Amino acid sequence: LTGSIIYSLSLAAIIYGFTLLPGLAGAVLIAAGVSGMIGFVYWELKVEYPVLTISLFRENTVFAFSNLAALINYSATFAVTFLMSLYLQYIKELSPEQAGTIMVAQPVVMAIFSPFAGRLSDRVDPRIVASIGMATAVVGLALLIFLTETTSTGYIITSLIILGFGFALFSSPNTNAIMGSVERKSYGVAAATLSTMRLVGQNLSMGIAMLIFALFIGKVQITPEYYEEFLVGIRVAFIVFSVL
Repeated sequence: LTGSIIYSLSLAAIIYGFTLLPGLAGAVLIAAGVSGMIGFVYWELKVEYPVLTISLFRENTVFAFSNLAALINYSATFAVTFLMSLYLQYIKELSPEQAGTIMVAQPVVMAIFSPFAGRLSDRVDPRIVASIGMATAVVGLALLIFLTETTSTGYIITSLIILGFGFALFSSPNTNAIMGSVERKSYGVAAATLSTMRLVGQNLSMGIAMLIFALFIGKVQITPEYYEEFLVGIRVAFIVFSVL
């Protein structure tokens, strides 16, 4: 229970701190959150029944790096839906229904190719398949860096399809690599750890997006007079996500 409380409060402090940057309060909250996470790791190493089995990370490099890859991947991709939704509605002046129709290209591709990627990872080293998936996702993210007011719908859909295909190649093989790196008795711990990496990555992704908006737009409503700053912020966000 103590570990869960430390983890929850620390993560909340980090995420909320991102929304307050570049103010001093935001920096203080993030520092407190990071300190709390360090304390969480120290606590988990001491208790008999830890929330997160830290020893798995120290003793199993495949498990550790596969979870790190999941954390990075979700940190780099989760906020794409949020950013593209705003871009399509504000810059391209589409209705929510039209924006959703365009954005559905990514999850449709993921749904189609994820089963194929899972079967492929049973025959080929899942780490190789997942790495190819991450590289493909980077291509999709890199294409989104060049969004402008006049970017065609075809270009946007193509970028989302590539991103969705990359995520499909990554997700199932990454899960396969993590679950295959532990003994049967540790399946529950491995699955829970992957879920934690996914959740933390998603929160970090939104935190990064909020930080960039705070730096380039500030606490203002997105109106036509701020569209140029908004576009710059989106491009910077996709640059950061591509680097991740």
